[in-house]
Amino acid sequence: MHPSYPGVSYAGESAVMLYLGEDSTPELASRVQATATAVRVALGADLVDLVPSYASLLVIYDPLRTDHMSVIKRLHGVLEAAERGVSTPGGREVILPVYYSPETGADLERLAEQSGLSVAEVIALHSDTEYRVYAIGFAPGFAYLGHVDPRIAAPRLATPRQKVPRGSVAIADRQTAVYPAESPGGWNLVGNCPQRLFDPQANPTMPVAVGDRVRFEAISRERFLALGGELP
Repeated sequence: MHPSYPGVSYAGESAVMLYLGEDSTPELASRVQATATAVRVALGADLVDLVPSYASLLVIYDPLRTDHMSVIKRLHGVLEAAERGVSTPGGREVILPVYYSPETGADLERLAEQSGLSVAEVIALHSDTEYRVYAIGFAPGFAYLGHVDPRIAAPRLATPRQKVPRGSVAIADRQTAVYPAESPGGWNLVGNCPQRLFDPQANPTMPVAVGDRVRFEAISRERFLALGGELP
């Protein structure tokens, strides 16, 4: 049974889930971001953490400071205020450099062949699109970005790789992402981004957040290495 939208449901002893919609769209991503900001204000010190997703928001609160009913009441107040026309910020624009090449993107040439396009056309389609950060998940700094041009959309690999290099830029269906650390993965690799997507020593620890707008900038091999990029 699907929840009603918007809606609030129980998600654990000290957690509540806000459902804001069903389909992933830039407008809904902005609403999730705006709602997260409003929830931070409404709960204040009672809030422990917020976990945004494509169309929902997990709210984790401190049970030693407040109770479930109080949190629910305040969250309904946030939703009611949004229904009355709270403005939604468009998010920041973030530019990420990418060295697109077969040596950093093992699937780039295959994707071009399958789509009937040249490698240059695949690169242009991927880098000319503005993406929305819909969610952060899988690993710290792994931002799910949408939507990829349907001409270069591709399903996940039937057999995931054991090791995907840090910084790998990849496509899965109509999503794209940058692997923040070396890890197993089944997405199609098209290039590599030399910028760190997660640094626990930095503030903020990630250069992107849910609701931000991301563009990829194609760079040369020389520029990639100058920015600290590592080749396989």
